[in-house]
Amino acid sequence: MAGLWRSYQALMTKHPWTLQIITAGSLVGVGDVISQQLIERRGLANHSIRRTTKMMSIGFFFVGPVVGGWYKVLDKLVTGGTKSAALKKMLADQVGFAPCFLGAFLGISGALSGLTVKENVVKLKRDYMDALISNYYLWPPVQIANFYFIPLHHRMAVVQIVAVAWNAYLSWKANKI
Repeated sequence: MAGLWRSYQALMTKHPWTLQIITAGSLVGVGDVISQQLIERRGLANHSIRRTTKMMSIGFFFVGPVVGGWYKVLDKLVTGGTKSAALKKMLADQVGFAPCFLGAFLGISGALSGLTVKENVVKLKRDYMDALISNYYLWPPVQIANFYFIPLHHRMAVVQIVAVAWNAYLSWKANKI
């Protein structure tokens, strides 16, 4: 395990942006597999590879670049590694970024699932607040710790590891009819 971590750190040093995007896409996919198999109990015969691929695409092309870019911007907006700075970053993240990101994630997922604009709006009205409230149960303490203890280049990985369970929830929420 230590060797795997060293390899990851070496790759992060050489190709941080690419590795963050690959990590995000892969772990969004893992979250979808968990959603389909453990939450929805579809079984392997009824597993939707198409859905997992769709969710991974959202991870690769939306989650990875947007969250990775947000952390860079946030570190420029709020400088320092103090507890106060970590609290300010968490508040900016949870009050400013999370509501927009979550709405966009659910909207993109609906669009990729073939929903019309009207159907997507109805789904967003139904699911958004519940997902946002669930977000606030999980992410504020995770983000305070992340912003205080974790260097910028590892934040995305930490968030994505914690987010495996969150991704399973979002996949279930995004794909619930």
